[in-house]
Amino acid sequence: MDFLIVTGLSGAGKTQALHTLEDIGYYCVDNIPSKLISTFYDLCKKSSDKSMQKVAVVVDIRGENIGSASFEPIEKLKTNGKNYKMLFLDAKDDILIGRYNETRRKHPLSENYNGSVQKAIKFERQLLNSIKNSSDYLIDTSFLSPTQLKKRLASIFLNNSSSAMTITCMSFGFKYGIPTEADLVFDVRCLANPYYIEEMRNLTGLDASVRDYVMKSNATKGFVDRALSLIDYMLPLYYNEGKSQLVIAIGCTGGKHRSVALAQFLYNHLLDKQHKVIINHRDINKS
Repeated sequence: MDFLIVTGLSGAGKTQALHTLEDIGYYCVDNIPSKLISTFYDLCKKSSDKSMQKVAVVVDIRGENIGSASFEPIEKLKTNGKNYKMLFLDAKDDILIGRYNETRRKHPLSENYNGSVQKAIKFERQLLNSIKNSSDYLIDTSFLSPTQLKKRLASIFLNNSSSAMTITCMSFGFKYGIPTEADLVFDVRCLANPYYIEEMRNLTGLDASVRDYVMKSNATKGFVDRALSLIDYMLPLYYNEGKSQLVIAIGCTGGKHRSVALAQFLYNHLLDKQHKVIINHRDINKS
């Protein structure tokens, strides 16, 4: 059985994630109390219904006794021999506040703080910190559109969330923030920038002229040789550790030129080596 627990910050996209998982074949249950999750796991495991072969459940603070013990039943699952994966959805505080302002919905904990969404988010983040650190998959939805989130989830879970480690090659712009889910971050702002060449300014690293400009420089060749050597050495170590997801993020200033070309190059390199790999150009469409 493929059993996936979806949790994370309120407003980070858990409901949207559950809808996507349902679309790709998961039997989904929203907002199950954590104290019932072990019983539900056993029921699914014993079921002969084929729809129960892939199960996803959302667990969050709604309906829980607020406190550090709220998620203890989840942490005990593995000690009781129950195999599962956990997906944690996160987003930056200002993004979460903006989403609540736009939707005019209340944060589940805001009444505990006289309606302050900011204080509620801060407390919830502290409460979920240990769960976040033990999660198998971490996705920061701060700069993802609903369509991008759907594609990201489908690329990871469409077949089986318990399969080999998924490697995400991500390009990003430092001006929009470092991806919080990144395991390895490479800063390529030291390389020559096509942005300052007028005919390339409105192109991206996916365009041949920009890609060739970036990849043909001696500085880039030196970086690529060293970065690939490091990554190729470390990947077996991550596999042996049993890691489910590895995010390699490559950042330039705006996330449109250098980082895109190099993330795409790394993606092709890892594909050639038969790794399970996906590509995500986080900021390529930002102005």
